[in-house]
Amino acid sequence: MKKALTLLLCGSFCMGCQQFSKSIEDTFHPAVKETVVVPAAVPPNPSPYEVAVEEQIKQIEQQVTTMVETHTTTHTVHHKEGRDINFLTDEGKLNEAEAALKKLPQYAGKDIFIYATIHFYNDGSIHVMLQHPENPKYVDNYEYKKGQWSEPSPKLLSVRDNIQSRMVPLSSVRFATVAAIAKTYNEKAAQVEGAKPTTSVYVSVWDNRMRWFPSSINGSRERYAIEFGTDGTLKKFEQE
Repeated sequence: MKKALTLLLCGSFCMGCQQFSKSIEDTFHPAVKETVVVPAAVPPNPSPYEVAVEEQIKQIEQQVTTMVETHTTTHTVHHKEGRDINFLTDEGKLNEAEAALKKLPQYAGKDIFIYATIHFYNDGSIHVMLQHPENPKYVDNYEYKKGQWSEPSPKLLSVRDNIQSRMVPLSSVRFATVAAIAKTYNEKAAQVEGAKPTTSVYVSVWDNRMRWFPSSINGSRERYAIEFGTDGTLKKFEQE
């Protein structure tokens, strides 16, 4: 009996020692919990299509900037505004100017081509550059004032000027279209605080295609982009 009691006490003591040892082990060497690492979300790479589109947009923006700079530096029209006579909205007067241009004797029996630009002003004047009737390499300036077209004056060109790419036939530019554009522009400008009616309308030619201007309406608080079709219809009017 004594022997059995001794064995029982020893067993209990050993179990206590094991628990005590484990407690010490856990204190100084805690078990490392397994941590699940969640990978961070990686943004998807842009598709080759998106990259290509962005590159094309950049190239187009650069080309437009170059065009505008070239047009401004080489074909600037200096005009001193006279008294407004509402020429831009007068279809009859505009048609008379077009008819008179077509009747210039040097172009009798020949097609007339506009080079680069033609400007219309509300004071009744027009400035246009036309391809020379005899030598296609040359360009002449013409002014329309007080119902009369001037004699031609030579236009100084550069070797960088691609003359043929900036030509459109006079038949594609109807002067009466100016009235439609000016009326629409002025109606839209009246809706924008601080904006003023236009005093000029003009055509710019690139790659044998024409575009009507002005292309923006600036107010005291807002700016709008405006675009017209070749026939003078409104294509776009939106705030920038």
